[in-house]
Amino acid sequence: MSWVCYVLQCADDTFYTGITNDLDKRLAAHNAGEGAKYTRGRSPVKLAYCESCVDKSAALKREMEIKSLPRTKKLALVEASQKHPSL
Repeated sequence: MSWVCYVLQCADDTFYTGITNDLDKRLAAHNAGEGAKYTRGRSPVKLAYCESCVDKSAALKREMEIKSLPRTKKLALVEASQKHPSL
């Protein structure tokens, strides 16, 4: 089972960070209003950043790290991943 930490950009230009072991299913849930409470009123959402993690524990740790970043650092993370998709 492969875990990922992801960042969504919401329709109101805010970010949501989460983890999953099925990214496609989770994105569909967020856009269907069945995901996190935070994203329900902010759809559509689009994937802005994603990184693989070795296990659920590592994904949770990375999620907390990203959530604690100020918006400017989250923007930098998203922009860097878009310029260098292999990162």
